[in-house]
Amino acid sequence: MSTPQQPDLTSALDRMWLQFRPQMEERLTTLEAAANALAANALSPSECAAAASAAHKLAGVLGTFGLARGTDLARQLELYYSAVSTSASAQYIESLTAELRSLIANRKA
Repeated sequence: MSTPQQPDLTSALDRMWLQFRPQMEERLTTLEAAANALAANALSPSECAAAASAAHKLAGVLGTFGLARGTDLARQLELYYSAVSTSASAQYIESLTAELRSLIANRKA
């Protein structure tokens, strides 16, 4: 009976993180652009759809890399952009997006 090799798993996840980080950065950029457009009261339907898609993709992957809070933030953003709820302020959306960027930026490979 063999036991899983934790260092091997950690190393594999770190390599995957480095490989997929550029895509995550692009998705964050999409979310930041949407938050800025929302703050300027100029969020287009296509920007909103792109933001919902980017948030959905981030929500699906961040937990794999140990960023459960990132998954929660991305889900909140996805729900907002999917419904464009008037209950969330632009400032709140910007703060969620900034926290998400910080989590991703501070995850060590």
